[in-house]
Amino acid sequence: MKNKIYKTAALLSFVVTIYSCNDTLEAPTQSSLDESFIFSNVTLAEQAVMGIHQSFSETNSYRGRYIPFYGLNTDIEWYNSSENTSDDRALLTSYSPLVNSTQMNTDNNAWAKMYEGIERANLCIRGLRTYGNVTKDAKLAQLLGEALTLRAYIYNDLIKAWGDVPARFEPITTSTLYLPKSDRDVIYKQILADLKESENLVAWPNESALTQSTEHVNKAFVKGLRARICLAAAGFSLRPDKTVRRSNDPELSVEKLYPIVKQECLDVIESKTCALGTFKQNFLNLCQDKTTAGLESLYELPFSDGRGRVLYTFGVKHTTTDKYTQQAQGGANGPVPTVFYDFDKDDIRRDITCVPYEWTNGVQVPRKISSWCFGKLRYEWMSRVVTSTNDDGVNWQCMRYADVYLMAAEAINELDGPNAAAPYLRKIRERAFLTHPEKVDTYMSSVIANKETFFNAIVDERALEFCGEMLRKSDLIRWNLLGSKLNEAKTKLTALANRSDNYSDLPDKIYYKTAADGESLVIYGLEHGDTDAAGALLNYPTNKGWFVSNGLNNLTDIKVNSLFQKEPDTHQFWPIWQFFLDASNGTLTNDYGY
Repeated sequence: MKNKIYKTAALLSFVVTIYSCNDTLEAPTQSSLDESFIFSNVTLAEQAVMGIHQSFSETNSYRGRYIPFYGLNTDIEWYNSSENTSDDRALLTSYSPLVNSTQMNTDNNAWAKMYEGIERANLCIRGLRTYGNVTKDAKLAQLLGEALTLRAYIYNDLIKAWGDVPARFEPITTSTLYLPKSDRDVIYKQILADLKESENLVAWPNESALTQSTEHVNKAFVKGLRARICLAAAGFSLRPDKTVRRSNDPELSVEKLYPIVKQECLDVIESKTCALGTFKQNFLNLCQDKTTAGLESLYELPFSDGRGRVLYTFGVKHTTTDKYTQQAQGGANGPVPTVFYDFDKDDIRRDITCVPYEWTNGVQVPRKISSWCFGKLRYEWMSRVVTSTNDDGVNWQCMRYADVYLMAAEAINELDGPNAAAPYLRKIRERAFLTHPEKVDTYMSSVIANKETFFNAIVDERALEFCGEMLRKSDLIRWNLLGSKLNEAKTKLTALANRSDNYSDLPDKIYYKTAADGESLVIYGLEHGDTDAAGALLNYPTNKGWFVSNGLNNLTDIKVNSLFQKEPDTHQFWPIWQFFLDASNGTLTNDYGY
């Protein structure tokens, strides 16, 4: 399917000629292909649905704008050049974006491409409902469910980035060319209903030919996405009146939606159609383009080999080309270095998530403490060598099975208490501590004291499990913890820079060498309790100041403060870019005091 979507998306031009933005679409044109023919034919209908995917992969869409930038900066992740405030990318991620951002203010950008995807989904939904005979043809039903789910996925991302946005659930007509924003609650209720419908249309992983790949929507993902959106809809967020609050709509209350979260997650778990496997194996599969359904990956945005900037943005940095990659990229975003010390040293996720090195001339060398790399995605794990200068073709993983377990734990704790929720958190902890199961028992005993203690454990666990996967910002917003956690992160970073408080037992230097394999880095000096005296006795050929180098602190006040430039709680969203304001015929404005 990776190549299929780029060859067939042109089919959808049978109705819409220009998708420049949601409020400047041209009216439909007469087509040489009839909708009744396309959407009654499984092959043609599938090609039309694949056209929705193409909107994810355009240069300025998810591929090069939304995925690289939305979700930064948090208490665990940041843009590695966020201190460069003359760079609009830094402003995008540090809660101070410009309405005329050079990265975003174009007619073909993420906002436009999301609404392009929605319009394509609307056309498919109308066509399949009208001509698809979905009650009798399971394949056409699957495609209708996929179109509904992709539309819901896009709308959820629009709300995450912009808050209230225009609601379009029918193909554009002349009378609907210009629409104002709708209350996000209206959109939430519609997409939750759509996903409920989709559950009855799509198959479980590997239950049909179309659900054998993670590049197609399956029932496990639909239920997981519905649970995720329920948590967001019931949670806190910044509203146009500049307050951060939950919805006033009783249909979107915790009491109404958390039982749905619980049931959706339990349905997936009890179906036994997915498997966690090991933590590392999931990311190896992702890097190696293994898209077999039924494992941890529930759904992925498919990118062909010549599209997508996933490793380019989130991979371990290669400063030069080498045997693993002909693309000298990676490391644009990385973990806030205090996350390394939030992990227990025996947690297998730590060294997979936080990488203190980069590659130069085929050898690992230390990277500045202010710009570590995420390690879940690595060129060296790929089964092919990337030759493109800016695209790597690795899919974007939209949801993992681990998320279903932790959403279940969160909802069940709220509804039934920590003892009922504990098995679902335990499952994730057991995988993280395979060689130290005794630590799981001790930990679980400490977190089931009450609902609040267990909730705080969920907050921490989601940070450790999903660091680098861009879920944290929306989690913190819905918990009403964005501002407090970011301020806490600044305090921790300052303490780390000064080696005070919890970091007072770290040495001044790191001591390192290249391992016997001729490429791997061996470092002493990262762990609590390491000392310069012990490091000097190792006789490693190289050492360097880890915190202070050439008289300058590598974790400067400017760098620490660049985590956010403006108050996060009052700047949770991006503004609608100026191009789209100007093209909206006066129907769109920016709220929230922007």
